[in-house]
Amino acid sequence: MTIDQSIPQDKVQPIPGRSRLLGSGDSLATWPWWLLVAILIALYIVFLIITDEQTRKTFWFISGQNPEDISAGRILFRGIVVTLTVAVGAYMLSTLIGLTFGIMRSSSNPIFYNIASFYVELTRGVPMLVLLLYIAFALTPLVANFLNALGVPITTRDIPNELRAMVALAIGYGAFSAEIFRAGIQSVELGQREAASALGMHYFQSMRFIVLPQAIRRILPALGNDFISMVKDSSLVAILGVQDMTQLTRLYYSSNFLYLQSLTMLAFMYLILVVLLTRLVRLMEARLQKAYAR
Repeated sequence: MTIDQSIPQDKVQPIPGRSRLLGSGDSLATWPWWLLVAILIALYIVFLIITDEQTRKTFWFISGQNPEDISAGRILFRGIVVTLTVAVGAYMLSTLIGLTFGIMRSSSNPIFYNIASFYVELTRGVPMLVLLLYIAFALTPLVANFLNALGVPITTRDIPNELRAMVALAIGYGAFSAEIFRAGIQSVELGQREAASALGMHYFQSMRFIVLPQAIRRILPALGNDFISMVKDSSLVAILGVQDMTQLTRLYYSSNFLYLQSLTMLAFMYLILVVLLTRLVRLMEARLQKAYAR
């Protein structure tokens, strides 16, 4: 596109939404001032943890770490460890479920397609909290009774709440991951699958060597966002009594009624955790993108 030189430059009207050209003024306007404010708030909370005894006690309790353990050289942080364990375990299982049902949902086999569609549509229509309670307290006893009928001596109490929470979150997020994988698989051109078939590859070979490497590269950002969402939604497991950071916060403010201080500390810890994990996920995405590009 060329510029009509016959129009005086002082008469040119700015494009709506772009009234200013890039310059020093724009650099100041787009500079992340919000990040500076967030850093200052974080530094202030860290300062309170160091200097204020009550804030320090709140931090130790929610993180699941006793000062006595630190003095003895035991770094535990049980609350943070339980939160990450549930989130990572559920995410790995949900990714496996999503990959399986994503392939089934993109299949031309009507049986596979309808089974996967039934799972995806049914699961996505149920709130995560309801699904968590249903699997933990309704399906788990049924599974225990079924295993007993097969001769496996197990009771409902033998199945820990952490495992129930991981399975419930994995089933819930697996439906969303299935749609992500389906979209990624269907984004690969049909001609590439036909070319793989012409080379003598069967369905699973073409899916493994041709389709999935390209699909996964395209859906990596969406999978990374799912992991961050999983970390935040892992707070729902507190309703099962799992000793994660949220449950420890509930126990803490129930005993001393410091709601504002306790919940502020919990939000701060989740924010720091999510920010660090987001950076880690972005680095992993960049490395995987380079690996797939080779």
